[in-house]
Amino acid sequence: MPISLSPNREKHSEVESGVESPEPQSGAENVTWDLTDLFPTTESLLEELLKGQSRADAFAETYRGSMEQIGPQEMKRAMSLLGEIQDSVGRAYTYAYLNWSTDTADSERGALLQKVKEAYTGISTTLLFFELDWTKLDDAQAEEILASPEMDSYRHYLEVVRIQKPYLLTEPEERILIEKSNTGRSAWNRFFDESLSDMRFSVSGKQLSQQQVLARLHDADRDVRRGAAEAFTLGLKDNIRPLTFVFNTILADKALDDRLRGYSSWISSRNLSNEVADEDVDALIKSVEAGYSHVARFYDIKKRLLGIDTMTEYDRYAPIGEADRFIDWQSAREMVLSSYSEFHPTMGDIATRFFDENWIDAALAPAKRGGAFSHGAVPSAHPYIFLNYTGKIRDVQTLAHELGHGIHQFLSRKQGIFHADTPLTTAETASVFGEMLVFKKLMKEESDDANRLAMMMGKIDDTIATVFRQVSMNRFENRIHTHRRESGELSTDDLRAAWMETQSPMFGDSVSLSENYSWWWSYIPHFLHTPGYVYAYAFGELLVLALHTRYEQEGSSFADAYLELLESGGSDWPHKLVGKLGVDLRDPAFWSSGVDAIGSLVDEADALSKRLQHNGELS
Repeated sequence: MPISLSPNREKHSEVESGVESPEPQSGAENVTWDLTDLFPTTESLLEELLKGQSRADAFAETYRGSMEQIGPQEMKRAMSLLGEIQDSVGRAYTYAYLNWSTDTADSERGALLQKVKEAYTGISTTLLFFELDWTKLDDAQAEEILASPEMDSYRHYLEVVRIQKPYLLTEPEERILIEKSNTGRSAWNRFFDESLSDMRFSVSGKQLSQQQVLARLHDADRDVRRGAAEAFTLGLKDNIRPLTFVFNTILADKALDDRLRGYSSWISSRNLSNEVADEDVDALIKSVEAGYSHVARFYDIKKRLLGIDTMTEYDRYAPIGEADRFIDWQSAREMVLSSYSEFHPTMGDIATRFFDENWIDAALAPAKRGGAFSHGAVPSAHPYIFLNYTGKIRDVQTLAHELGHGIHQFLSRKQGIFHADTPLTTAETASVFGEMLVFKKLMKEESDDANRLAMMMGKIDDTIATVFRQVSMNRFENRIHTHRRESGELSTDDLRAAWMETQSPMFGDSVSLSENYSWWWSYIPHFLHTPGYVYAYAFGELLVLALHTRYEQEGSSFADAYLELLESGGSDWPHKLVGKLGVDLRDPAFWSSGVDAIGSLVDEADALSKRLQHNGELS
């Protein structure tokens, strides 16, 4: 099994990286991170990788073939040594990836990333034997080791490794898969990222990046939105052949991997890594699909407020009132920090460090990759946050989202390399909770009902994107993975049809999707980087609705318990950790109640909008 790196907690957005800064200046133009905390020079990084390989060789010489003779004390020593190696190479990988992310067109940065990947692969293959040997150990001996207090820092990690036993191959086979990954799925993902970063879209004689053209979908002027949608579609169509090929290649790669390992479905490996049962995910998806009517009701409300007869795909993110206001970087910083500080001073203190110590890269730049993420790095370092800040209110929510991840990752470092990370499902909890804190603060401080409605509509927009849209995208993934396995390679038209057939049910009759929208599956990175990931957003949002309700009921005592949850990292099964806060993730009714809460928010927005319109306070 490969060494586990801290994954990027990416918030997929329909606004990607750009070149030109928006007007007025956002104040984030010089907000870039300082990676010298990881390595002062490239040479020191390469030296660390050489040391890492040497330490991995020594580890293998000591422990290969000795698992049956290992007791708790020696197992603790072995895991400590393994953790030190993982932390070291993880630090190198973090540097190379973050360095490349801010300029994907720089060949030297790309070459360094590839060099680190290859070195990382070599170390991974050297250490592969240890976890494979652990899965082969007799159950009785394994239980004796796990029960010992020496395993407190490693127990859950080792439990998770053992449940993967049915899906592991022999060591030579695993080595081949790891070695080939750099020229397989990983290479195609890099090609996709660099292609999307280089792509330009022609709007009114200007060549705009993905960031810039999609930002226009949030413009108050419908003609601007329409022009942006048409330009975006044309740009995707011009590049659709390589994009289709990349999708098919990764679909085939995953199908092959799943077949070799014996997974029962395309989503099973993702659920296993998320430490959640297939049936629990099915219950989540069915509950969200059953609530699609809330989406249609919301867009009917929005259509009425916008005063348009037909809502199209490019009208979905049209601003309502003050939701279109510009927020500079300093204001965004103050808004988010005050929200976190009011919830718990410790969270405010940690969030402040991200700004003061240059742990954030928010400036727009040529060839900077799109979206936003928080990279947890390794316990010996600290997290880094990646943004493309344009001054939109949704960018403030994205900042709050990624700071939630960052705070979570910072606090969970105390668990060590093996338990610092959480499954993707519960990893979204802190990020979405952070967004909720900012939203609630803004609502509390706003006395004008028209502005409150604007913010409420914006929040529902985000909630629909986080819950319903992500599940509809899960349905798209399900369709294309199944098609690839049962019927072979998909044509562009097959992918377009699958996209429209899985997206249309969410909108019902409320949105008229044009032919243009059928091409918009082709730029979404999660489908390629982390197949099956998207439902984790819905998981996190619905969980946060429950947790925030408890916060409103319990106050400061909940805040302390919530911090303990974040500090726990991935040290136990998600349902056990969250269960300490009074939430049962294994109860199917839990998901339905969350969906109902979203429906209630739509009801509230509907009632407020009708009252304001009746009183002549809205046009």
